Order: sequence, then structure tokens, then C-alpha cells
Amino acid sequence: MQAELIRPSIGTVAALLLLLAAVVLSVTIGTRSVGWSEIRAALGGQADTIGTAAVAVRLPRTALALLAGGALGLAGAIMQGITRNPLADPGILGVNAGAALFVVVGIAWFGISGAVTYLWLGVAGAGCAAVFVYVIGSLGRDGATPLKLTLAGTATSIAASAFIVAVVLPRNDIAGNVQAWSVGGVGGARFDTLVPALPFFAVGLVLSALSARVLNALALGEEMAVGLGQNVALGRAMAAAGAILLCGTATALCGPIGFVGLIVPHLCRMLGGIDHRVLIPASAVGGAILLTLSDVLGRIVARPNELDVGVVTAFVGAPFFIWTVRRQRIRGL
Repeated sequence: MQAELIRPSIGTVAALLLLLAAVVLSVTIGTRSVGWSEIRAALGGQADTIGTAAVAVRLPRTALALLAGGALGLAGAIMQGITRNPLADPGILGVNAGAALFVVVGIAWFGISGAVTYLWLGVAGAGCAAVFVYVIGSLGRDGATPLKLTLAGTATSIAASAFIVAVVLPRNDIAGNVQAWSVGGVGGARFDTLVPALPFFAVGLVLSALSARVLNALALGEEMAVGLGQNVALGRAMAAAGAILLCGTATALCGPIGFVGLIVPHLCRMLGGIDHRVLIPASAVGGAILLTLSDVLGRIVARPNELDVGVVTAFVGAPFFIWTVRRQRIRGL
């Protein structure tokens, strides 16, 4: 009993320390490294030197990496719990691509601008893609199996990406910005664009946290969950809404970033168990750590230039995806 109480405490402290270390590295490392004196000066509102100006740019970038990484990691845990699919991920299931498609169409065809509008478009696109993939994956005798959902999501991602290219190619006025955004990155973040996204992140987090009990029951099977008195339909809808809000918001701000929602829940499950009351906050913290450290790595490996964080997570996530497929044999959770 004591060991069970001690282990989560040690894990919590270790995760928070690693999160703090990731924040420090994100603020200090870049084309020009900065020291503590420059960080203190920048936090005090000064930006009269190169170092303090660099810190002022990196602070919102770090905040965006933390928020988007936490959102994607948490959304991945929710999606895997809802579908009982070990390969569920906002990127693999086409949710990120759907959000990106809506944002790009809004910019190219309707001339839409403004952070809040992008957020609503991202959420709407994520929701439509999620519903479409689930409907397609549910067709047939066996219903929504992990393999069918994965194939439907992959096909949806490819189709949405191709449509984005078709929309952007004739538009030289937006092609450069959209192509850079579609890679997925946190560079250029500003606090004035982050603030409108906070309510979206907060609502998504609350809905996800409230669904933990239902997801624990679903892990035992749908019939068992109903027998335990859980409202499965309502719980699934609430969890899905939370994941869609998180994915759509993160994609609208950063562009489509893959594999965070796949890697983080698996690692958290191996380290902390399958209880969603622990897995949900652990995935949020783990996603924030992974995306922040990936952003730092992207600044180091290509100095004096940078690799976008979406490229780094793809390099890390692709081998993990292959390992997961071989290990799980695409079984349900």
C-alpha cells in the first residue's frame, strides 16, 4: 500500500522537474544562448539588448509549446480510450488534417483572418474529420475496429492534405505562409494570439477530465460499462468534444503536428498504469514536455537555422509508430 502511494508521488515530482527543465532549456537555448541576468531583465520588461529581446520572443513560443503539446498528448489519451485503439492519434485519425483544411479554406476562399476565427475553424474541421472517420470506420459487420479506424484516418489525412495543396497552389499571395504553417511549428508565437485560445484549452481540459471515469469503465468493455451504471453515450460524446476542442485549437495555432498524441499516452501508460484519472493529467504534462524539448532540439540540430517542431516529432514518432504496430498487432486496448 505504501509503495502504491509513493510511486505516483515520485513520478509526479520527476515529471514536474522535467517540465521545469524543458521550460528553462526552451528559454535559454537558441541561435543565441542567454543567461539568467538577461532572463530576469526580460521578465522585468526590458528588451534593450539582443539577449533580452531573444527571451521576449522565446517566452510566448515556450508557452505555445507547453499548451499545444499538453493538448495533443491529452487528446491522444482520450482518443485511445474512446476507440480502444492503441494507434489512435489526432494525426493518424485525420483530425489534425481536418482542422488544417478548414483553416486553409477559410483563408484562401473566404479571406478570413483573426486568431479567434482560426480557432473556431480549427475546432469545426477537427470535429467534422472525427465524425467522418468514425462513420467510415464503423461501416461493415465488425463495427469500428482499430484497423478500420486507422485506415480511414490515414486515407482522410492524405485526402485533406492533397486538397490543401490544391487550394494553396494557385494562391501565391498565401502559399508561403500556409506552407510554412502546415509543417507544424511554434515559432512566431505571440501572447496576444495565445490569450483567445485559453478558454478553448480550458473547456477541452475540463471535458476530458470529467470523462475519466467513463473511459475507465469502457476499458472493461461497453457492456460492462453499462452494467456499472455509466452513461456510455454521454461519456463518449463529452470525451470526444474535449479531444476535438484540444486538437482543433492546437492545430489552428501551430499547424498540424503529428505523433505527440500517439507517443505520450503509451509512455504514460507504461509508467503510470491505465487509470485515466492518472493517465489524463500525465499525458497533458508529458505532451508539454515532449513538444517543448522537440522545439529545443530543432533549434540545436540545424543551427543557425531551425527545424520546425512538426519535423522533429515526425522523426521521433515514425519509428515509435512502427514499433507500436509490431508490438500491439493493432489489437484493441
